Amino acid sequence: MNLLVLIGVVIVIVGFVLRLNPLLVVTVAGLATGLAGGLNLIAVVEAFGKSFIENRYVAIVWMVLPVIGVLERYGLQERTRQLVSRVHAATTGRVLLSYLAVRQVTAALGLTSLGGHAQMVRPLIAPMAEAAAETRHGELPRAVSERIRAYAAATDNVGLFFGEDIFIAIGSILLIRGFLEQNGILLEPARLALWAIPTAIAAFVVHGSRMLLLDRRLAAQVRAARAADERARDGAAPAAAEGGR
Repeated sequence: MNLLVLIGVVIVIVGFVLRLNPLLVVTVAGLATGLAGGLNLIAVVEAFGKSFIENRYVAIVWMVLPVIGVLERYGLQERTRQLVSRVHAATTGRVLLSYLAVRQVTAALGLTSLGGHAQMVRPLIAPMAEAAAETRHGELPRAVSERIRAYAAATDNVGLFFGEDIFIAIGSILLIRGFLEQNGILLEPARLALWAIPTAIAAFVVHGSRMLLLDRRLAAQVRAARAADERARDGAAPAAAEGGR
């Protein structure tokens, strides 16, 4: 066995640890792996070109990012905040719980690109969740805002991860089927998707419960942050008075 072909893994690990350019690190790792595997330089470059042509549709996703940037520049987040602030029943937990349900259902139908961090969480969901909290607590401390954004990103991850396995034509189902088949276990994709439903329901219940408890945690965190600010101001006032003397 030629263990030199694993040199690409080492290059990727070292490059990411050193925080080098990811594109450069992956390219160098691919070249090193191809050369170590016995291919000449021309064959390696041909493999790169063939992979790019066969998977060029993946780059279409990046066309969404400039559109999102233009929308944000012209007030997408502000409009989203205004919309949510008018809905008095909206809370951070309810907004994220609703998105979790939509994300999981659409992923189960194969619409995995409907959500996402860049095209949905950052411009829409996170501002909506923050606006719901600001309606109840006023201006939010930075730590609270960061916590809400983290929960919004986590909600997207959970909804997609546990929802997509219900769709039989998703890559993860085919990967599981292939792995089981290699080990002598024959299962149809439909059966795998069927047994993914209880897992998706359990994930929704667990993460949904966290969303329902989030409003209480945010309220406590806001009170603690404001109490800390008041103590800091009270401590600074005597110090300023002593300095004036």
